[in-house]
Amino acid sequence: MTASLRGKTLFITGASRGIGLAIAKKAARDGANIAIAAKSVAENPKIPGTIYTAAAEIEAEGGKALPLPCDIRFDDQVAAAVCKTVETFGSLDILINNASAIDLRGIDLLDMKRFDLMHQINARGAYLCAKFALPHLRKAENPHILTLSPPLDLNPKWFAPNLAYTMAKYGMSLVTLGLAKELARDGVAVNSLWPETAIATAAVGNLLGGEEIIRRSRKPEIVADAAHAVLRRPSRECTGNFFIDVRVLAEEGVTDFSSYAVDPAYEAVLDFFLDAPISPRVQKSAFHGK
Repeated sequence: MTASLRGKTLFITGASRGIGLAIAKKAARDGANIAIAAKSVAENPKIPGTIYTAAAEIEAEGGKALPLPCDIRFDDQVAAAVCKTVETFGSLDILINNASAIDLRGIDLLDMKRFDLMHQINARGAYLCAKFALPHLRKAENPHILTLSPPLDLNPKWFAPNLAYTMAKYGMSLVTLGLAKELARDGVAVNSLWPETAIATAAVGNLLGGEEIIRRSRKPEIVADAAHAVLRRPSRECTGNFFIDVRVLAEEGVTDFSSYAVDPAYEAVLDFFLDAPISPRVQKSAFHGK
């Protein structure tokens, strides 16, 4: 395992806020270079943070930041962003597929525009970013693709009533499954990472229950710390995994996760796509079905 990510270049989609920004700031403390590929160029009161505010936070932590206006639904924008990253920093070592769209409505209520958006950003976006990053990752010393997506579980309860979201999110996981096999000879690690619990992000607060769900969430830093551990592992020895954040951290010797709680007085809520808690003080919720 490498000691740090110092000097490594990370291309992170959706890094203007939330988990993507937390991963960026963790790498920045090592002295990494961060390309922030996201659509947010102007402040939105409902989802604060832009590529420019993120760049300032990253540089304050000791990293080098490159804010890139980029909508990963469009091939030309992703190609240009990857080229600009390599032109600026001289290499590309790590791709983080973090950008994602969520809408939990069932088939009667979900319009096809939202269906298409989720599939374009989630599954297609992860595939597209990998496609353009690969020529550069193959040249890197310890290349990684890490996608924020869940372990694959075909239990029907994960598909109903939020079929469209599950299809789009599992599409990201299928990118991991396929590319890990396809790129094994190239030495490019391809893994997925998923949180045990809900994470306190704007999307979770706005879409899944406001302040109540935020109080029962963990901080994005738990995912960032797990990602940091995975990305320092030898790429040829660490591929094809569907990691859960607390299991990664336990392998690193961390067994007390209370510091990651938004409010330690509350039990955290188990995330989608996981059947049972792994660590203490985690409970299932209504979105786990029967």
